[in-house]
Amino acid sequence: MYAAVRKLFFADCRCEGGDGSKTYEELFARLDSNKDGRVDVSELKAGLAAMGIRTGKGAAQKIISSGDQDKDEGLDFSEFTKYLKEHEKKLRLTFKSLDKNNDGRIDFMEVKQSLADLGLDISKEEAEKILNSIDVDGTMTVDWNEWREHFLFNPATNLQEIIRYWKHSTVLDIGDSLAIPDEFTEEEKTTGLWWKQLSAGAMAGAVSRTGTAPLDRMKVFMQVHSSKSNKISLVGGFKQMLKEGGLMSLWRGNGINVLKIAPETAIKFMAYERYKKMFASEPGKVKTHERFMAGSLAGATAQTAIYPMEVLKTRLCLRKTGQYSGMFDCAKKIMKKEGVKAFYKGYIPNIIGIIPYAGIDLAVYESLKNLWLSRYAKDTANPGILVLLGCGTVSSSCGQLASYPLALIRTRMQAQASVEGSEQLPMNLMVKKILEKEGFFGLYRGIVPNFMKVIPAVSISYVVYEYMRSGLGIQK
Repeated sequence: MYAAVRKLFFADCRCEGGDGSKTYEELFARLDSNKDGRVDVSELKAGLAAMGIRTGKGAAQKIISSGDQDKDEGLDFSEFTKYLKEHEKKLRLTFKSLDKNNDGRIDFMEVKQSLADLGLDISKEEAEKILNSIDVDGTMTVDWNEWREHFLFNPATNLQEIIRYWKHSTVLDIGDSLAIPDEFTEEEKTTGLWWKQLSAGAMAGAVSRTGTAPLDRMKVFMQVHSSKSNKISLVGGFKQMLKEGGLMSLWRGNGINVLKIAPETAIKFMAYERYKKMFASEPGKVKTHERFMAGSLAGATAQTAIYPMEVLKTRLCLRKTGQYSGMFDCAKKIMKKEGVKAFYKGYIPNIIGIIPYAGIDLAVYESLKNLWLSRYAKDTANPGILVLLGCGTVSSSCGQLASYPLALIRTRMQAQASVEGSEQLPMNLMVKKILEKEGFFGLYRGIVPNFMKVIPAVSISYVVYEYMRSGLGIQK
């Protein structure tokens, strides 16, 4: 029944066919059961089921949402036709990207290789299982017609969904900006959704950093001032800050910390796209190690451009009441007293710190993602809120733990000139001094408030990101 219906309705249903409009019209008439000139979700579900066309979970709702331009919760004929034509074009692009030897057919090795390019390693048996679900004629290969007929009424392919749903550096902001940038699908790039998602992520980061600013300032305070001879507890540190500057002093340095999100995000994204093209062994294909190299270099490029703002943030976090009237006054006084070089103090440990952070964050996240996809992904690659937050939090925390000693060295070097009686030491001598006087754990001063802010930062950034997505019209 299913094969017969597919042959009847899809044999001539092509974008370029002369009678394509007629075929779409006949299909629309069959789906529009109440003849009101609109196809809603229930009609689409019932109509496709009656014709024996299998769709994924939630596919009907996604089709209506994607094509419904006038937001009347249904598709008229023009919207219906436009959706099918545009979706078929996307399917053609995906098919071509999978057909690596350009023979017009996809075999299990091409499926396996394409998933490997996205960082998802599957066995031969799993690749054959995927192919079997699409293959109609039993040849263990899929041609364009089989591919198109299988996916025409399913609004996303698994490959696109993996990229779409498994974003974490765009969505989650825990205060550090060293993670590898997220991938965007070709659809997101061509439709302009990428800049909306980056904008939503930037706003989420701004709110998240503001909400956790007191803990961030405590981290910086303990990194610079805490030692074996001057032990600072969490409660004692907050009491000291409140006594010196009042409640608002807990947010010192937050303004510039928020201000640097926009330029850093923009520079990192543009640099990442450029580096990806340089490192990609195949045009349009980026393997995990190539993504790591491109992402690390993009992070280094962005950090180089905005690093003076990082120095200003540290100095403003540590300032005493009345020391600076604002960020411009701070910059002016640093320039006058210490010169231009002061704005790049701690630059080397900061750049070196990108490698362990980005590498471990990427490796842990990809491992957790692959584990979930191999065990639990059935109808969709969408992991849901809790899985996404959990994987992102664990991977980012592991990256922070590995790179934290370098972050502490960077902060101390940035603050040296502003701390009374502090020696102006290079990175190697500073590490040696800390290990001699405080031992290995001296490199982890301030780690407690740093990890305390992770869960609230992740929660705030995700909630704000979802609100921004809704406000900017980004569909889930």
